[in-house]
Amino acid sequence: MTLKLPRIIGHRGACGYAPENTIESIRTASDMGVKWVELDVKLTKDGIPIIFHDDTLDRTTNGHGLVAEITYEDLRQLEAGSWFSDGFTGIKIPTLDEVIEELIEMNLGLNLEIKPCPGREKETAEIALDHLSRVWDDHDKLIISSFQHVSLETAMDVARDWKRGLLLDEWPENWKDLADYLDVSTVHCNGNNVEREQVEDIIDLDLPVLCYTINDPQKARELQSWGVDSFFTDVPDVIEEALFTVH
Repeated sequence: MTLKLPRIIGHRGACGYAPENTIESIRTASDMGVKWVELDVKLTKDGIPIIFHDDTLDRTTNGHGLVAEITYEDLRQLEAGSWFSDGFTGIKIPTLDEVIEELIEMNLGLNLEIKPCPGREKETAEIALDHLSRVWDDHDKLIISSFQHVSLETAMDVARDWKRGLLLDEWPENWKDLADYLDVSTVHCNGNNVEREQVEDIIDLDLPVLCYTINDPQKARELQSWGVDSFFTDVPDVIEEALFTVH
């Protein structure tokens, strides 16, 4: 089975146009014709998998403090849209279950990034993948990615037949060994500071190269010329146009 990787993957939905990691952001991406989205999953204090990026609530909600210290019931009282614009006031942080339902209905592929709060690397992967496994059955439209090697190792143990993606920002000397050990299907790197040689090294491993977070059309075209397969972007329409327009 081979991944049907699209050229464009909506980063946290389409977070240039709607609050990141929300149902509204996913719908916005779908309305733009995006085929896959990338979303972050972490756990509440009582172990409910939610779609959220930061370790703290402050940047994207009207709450304060650590996500790992708030219960799901209290989280539901928070508002997660007005920080982005008044038009999104009142929207909520979604659970993984709510988001999966939405993705299946819209026939969207998913790159689920395991984004654990510190110390919850194994637990987050176990719980998230347990929830996912109950309803998600299209292996060609799913990547489980993480910067956390423990999370990927856990994914390998509990859902070995799902594709895994190794996220790199720093490049440890042993990254090729890690990719091999974790039996990854893709390598995801920071496209804004990756070097051509690094991209070519990934290609030499016969693995697809995915770059985040690319919002500049010129950078997207440069990376495409190096052989990058897919682009995570906040502005899918802009990058889509850049990559499919002949200049």
